[in-house]
Amino acid sequence: MDRKEFIRTSALAISGLYFLHSELFRAAERKNFQIKENFDVPIVIIGSGYGGAVSALRLCEAGKKVILLEMGLNWEKAGIPFSNLLKPGKSSAWLKKKSIAPFMNIFPLTPFTGTLDRLDFENINIWVGRGVGGGSLVNGGMAVTPKENYFKEVFPDLDAEKFYNYYFPLVHKELKVNIISEQFLKDCPYYKFTRVGEKEAHKAGFKTIRVPNVYDFRYMEKEFRNEVPRSALNTEVIYGNNYGKNSLDKTYLKKALETGNLEILDLHRVDTIRMNTDKSYTLQVQQTDTAGATIAHKIFNCKKLVLSAGTMGTLQLLLHSNAIHDLPLHKHIGKNWGNNGNFMTGRNWVKPLSGGTGAKQSTIPVGGIDNWDDAEHPFFTEIAPLPMGMDVATALYLLINRVDKKGEVYYDPTNQSLKLNWDKSNTVKMRENARYFVRKMNQANGGTRSHFLFHNGFGPDICYHPLGGCVLGESTDEYGKLKGHENLYILDGSLIPGTIGVNPFVTITAIAEYCIENLIRKNEFSV
Repeated sequence: MDRKEFIRTSALAISGLYFLHSELFRAAERKNFQIKENFDVPIVIIGSGYGGAVSALRLCEAGKKVILLEMGLNWEKAGIPFSNLLKPGKSSAWLKKKSIAPFMNIFPLTPFTGTLDRLDFENINIWVGRGVGGGSLVNGGMAVTPKENYFKEVFPDLDAEKFYNYYFPLVHKELKVNIISEQFLKDCPYYKFTRVGEKEAHKAGFKTIRVPNVYDFRYMEKEFRNEVPRSALNTEVIYGNNYGKNSLDKTYLKKALETGNLEILDLHRVDTIRMNTDKSYTLQVQQTDTAGATIAHKIFNCKKLVLSAGTMGTLQLLLHSNAIHDLPLHKHIGKNWGNNGNFMTGRNWVKPLSGGTGAKQSTIPVGGIDNWDDAEHPFFTEIAPLPMGMDVATALYLLINRVDKKGEVYYDPTNQSLKLNWDKSNTVKMRENARYFVRKMNQANGGTRSHFLFHNGFGPDICYHPLGGCVLGESTDEYGKLKGHENLYILDGSLIPGTIGVNPFVTITAIAEYCIENLIRKNEFSV
């Protein structure tokens, strides 16, 4: 056989083997045959939200090889478009049969590993993002730095001066935070809801602030002029933004991948963590398809483990693994949990005779009401959009309050699920603040409580910002190492004790930067 014939025959053989392997794999999927694989890797990060993305970048920059496991889909790689709010498609909800936005859930769906998930507890519902980029895919992008005096109150042992002079500016740079042009805000019809909200707040005696965002406002100006595809001006946000938004897959994770040291495995859900006798960890992992069916069982053995699955995901993994594998847990795990004072409310009959709050609304909020200096009613309020496709003369607000009475997350072994000690007693002051705010706004401007959207005008069961349960310096050491462990680190919103007073992702990212910088400095990840 000559050389050309050998190459041709070999190529055909390889092609045939590849085809056979593909057919066997597809047959395995059809029969739900579960392929078992075992991997030994030095460092694993669970979760690709803010803490996981920061950890991945800094470890990769330090020359470490990192595997990142994400239960959601890699949306950019999959090439599946995100849905807008008014026409939710298969990408909108996580394995649900209908859409799961806080209201207007009238759209049937085929179960798919979509971007938005809702965790339902007895007295509160918690919305979380699914996919490479975590919550950054589905939030409104409000990059709010907390009040320095409140940050000092929440974290008395941290160097606030360094956070405000170094970590917060670093985070703003890495996340590509920017501010809307005041002229564009004034002229753009899609921001009438903000202009009305600010004017009415001033009339009621409240102070407003301009809030920066990770959405690229230069892009938004172009989309308004129809020079580029629309996203924020096409009711895209809660199910993901196709354009304009600098989510983590376009910032931290992109930079981490460019180092060549990061591998992201999407649709990989970690079920349990077991600590071995040598203080390393074994992870039981299910790889799923986009319908949620398991296509492979995998075992990952790692020396170092960074748990960044988000507050509820991290607590689920720790508490479930404790129940199944007796994973050592500190006594404070699950305690000091809070909803960041989230309290959704609204007002009806807002300027109904003069165009209300606008038929067209951008999904990206840029205005807030700062009432933290009020000793009796301290809160921050997001002037939120309500893009219904028509003017409903309704103003929507997300109040963020103190959490005076914290809750506790625990594990129910009978149902193998998380439970939450959280009821009306935890939201008493939040209700008072919301009632005070709505009454004062209506007295100054007219309007009624928003019975149209929320029972009695209030939404105490809506939570976008779950925080706590693995509090920094309580369940962990000063840099996020879990007490009772040598090689397990917590780096996500669970480090914050239930409240930070504003939208929390800037703070989560800054704390992750602080922790991972010091952990690397201490050679914690030498393997």
